[in-house]
Amino acid sequence: MTYSRASTNGPNRRIIILISGGGSNMRAILKTAKRDHWHTRYGAAVAAVVSNQREAGGLVCAQEAGVATHVLSHRDFTDRLSFDLALMRLIDQQDVQGPNQVPALIVLAGFMRILSPAFVSHYAGRLLNIHPSLLPAFAGLNTHQRAIDMGCKFAGATVHHVTAALDHGEIVAQAVVPVLAGDDAAGLAARVLTQEHLLYPQAIAQWLQAKVSQ
Repeated sequence: MTYSRASTNGPNRRIIILISGGGSNMRAILKTAKRDHWHTRYGAAVAAVVSNQREAGGLVCAQEAGVATHVLSHRDFTDRLSFDLALMRLIDQQDVQGPNQVPALIVLAGFMRILSPAFVSHYAGRLLNIHPSLLPAFAGLNTHQRAIDMGCKFAGATVHHVTAALDHGEIVAQAVVPVLAGDDAAGLAARVLTQEHLLYPQAIAQWLQAKVSQ
């Protein structure tokens, strides 16, 4: 299903966000892009949100913000590569190149899929993710409980470039929070998420500014 409300007067650089759930980081990005006038400042705007889950709550938020939304369920494909190739086609359809346009920035915001090397290679250098740990520590899942179990004094979040190695791309930005006495995974996760909502839009703006300055 597709809902399209985006402006036909697109920016020079489109931002396409991939989600799987509620999209709280997506909402933070949309809010910051509007508040800080990314269209004027960087020639960039969120052009589409794509989910692999039909019931993802973030889709409604994106639609209410006037952003085109698309659902491509991984369950409709027999293997990861087939899904990724279809996702690439869908993304590239949203990234129609005009005379003044540059390739889109692809932002993973709670997109719960391990991407194939073919997908990562196709968007190399313009594919960002946020991970709820201070990479390179605690790549993968259950990051908050693992940090508590290891006795870490600090935890946090990392924005990084996506590579074929899971959670091992070049670091763009990090935010640090203390691990408090008596913390459980849920409490630490909530505190880290608050910082994610600040860090991710800032890191994207930093990336966009660097491209404008080139």
